[in-house]
Amino acid sequence: MEGADAQGRKLIEQALVQAEQIKKEALLQSKDDALKIKQETEKEIKARKTEIIEEERRYSQKLDQLERKIDLLDKREMDLRAKEERLSRGENNLKDRERDLDEVIEQQRLQLEKISGTSREEAKRLLIESIESEARMEASKSILRIENEMKMKADRKAKDILALAINRYAGDYVAEKTVSVVPLPGDEMKGRIIGREGRNIRAIEAATGIDIIIDDTPEAVILSGFNPVRREVARQSLERLIADGRIHPARIEEVVAKVTKELEINMREAGEQATFDVGIHGVSMDLVDLLGRLKFRTSYGQNVLQHSIEVASLSGVMASELGVSVKQAKRAGLLHDLGKAVDHETEGPHAIIGRDLAKKHGEPPEIVHAIGAHHEDMPPESLLDIIVQAADALSGARPGARKEMLESYVKRLEELEKIANSFAGGTKSFAIQAGREVRIAVNSEKISDADSLMLSRDIAKKIEEELTYPGQIKITVIRETRAVDYAK
Repeated sequence: MEGADAQGRKLIEQALVQAEQIKKEALLQSKDDALKIKQETEKEIKARKTEIIEEERRYSQKLDQLERKIDLLDKREMDLRAKEERLSRGENNLKDRERDLDEVIEQQRLQLEKISGTSREEAKRLLIESIESEARMEASKSILRIENEMKMKADRKAKDILALAINRYAGDYVAEKTVSVVPLPGDEMKGRIIGREGRNIRAIEAATGIDIIIDDTPEAVILSGFNPVRREVARQSLERLIADGRIHPARIEEVVAKVTKELEINMREAGEQATFDVGIHGVSMDLVDLLGRLKFRTSYGQNVLQHSIEVASLSGVMASELGVSVKQAKRAGLLHDLGKAVDHETEGPHAIIGRDLAKKHGEPPEIVHAIGAHHEDMPPESLLDIIVQAADALSGARPGARKEMLESYVKRLEELEKIANSFAGGTKSFAIQAGREVRIAVNSEKISDADSLMLSRDIAKKIEEELTYPGQIKITVIRETRAVDYAK
């Protein structure tokens, strides 16, 4: 028992010794750790102090720089103030000098006016007139030079194209009439045409829509109507009734219906023949029928169907020379006056009516626009439009193509001469070549060569603004100088 107690005490003592040893070791370890932490902390603090010292050094340098800049700005501000003061004093001196100079100039001007006998305003006017005269002279020379240069190319090319177009085409024309004359085998036929109490003539007028004039004209009656197709129906119907001899209301209606049907076929054939002659295809039959109606439509003595064929041919020639589609040009030229076939029935310009008809029957947009623009009811947008315009003007304006009323012809000549005489410097003016040229004789002492050029341009511009005419009008200013002497 005692042995066990002794062993227990021994174990306890050993445990205490071990515990003391562990305690010492733990204490030593903690001291080592504390020392390491202290060393690291001191190292970190030292590095931080170094950074702070470096930052303080940089801030100190920046502060020194700012102070130097502030000193420099202060110095510049003082310099600027000094300069402002010097400029202010110089400006006052300059104003004084300007005032003195103005006084000297005014004195010199008064002295010059006194010597020359001309006021300042008059001298200024003379100077302006001199400068204006010189400018007009230079402008005239420039215009003449430019025109001479361009004529060598533009005129030659234009004339070649137009001459080629004219030489390649020739057409027949039907005289324009608002009445048709039907010959009679004898004057007794007039009574049969009138009928009992005028029933026959009323039946003819009702069936055809044409007025029949029976007057003192021997062996003839006159058919009067604005619609050429109806007038043609009435003419053929009356000729057949006269040849047949049976003239009564029922027979009249029968003959008029038959002639109307035959004429419709004839007009369609004429339209088809026109498209065949021009060489275009795929035209709507409704448009072909309208083209055929133009066979009996005239304008200023020119048959509209023949005019349309001619415009198509001219357009094709011009298009081939200018690199435009010949087929499109011919198509637009043939259809350009389509509106004249129905302009008795539809309100509006025939170009717009034709445009709407072509669009309705499926014509291409470029053809539709060329039709609408050939009289500038619409602005031209392509070279095709210009070609159709030129071909239409060429066909209608050439000598002999159309007939005009004598009154309008004389009036246009009078207006041309009146415009030419309204300009100063002209002694006499003459409208010649059926109004296609105006010649103005001017006083050579009042009008110079340069002034003649400007005068012709001014007259041409005024004619363009005030008159309406086909084609173009040539303005010729003649400046003649004569030397006269006598042999004694």
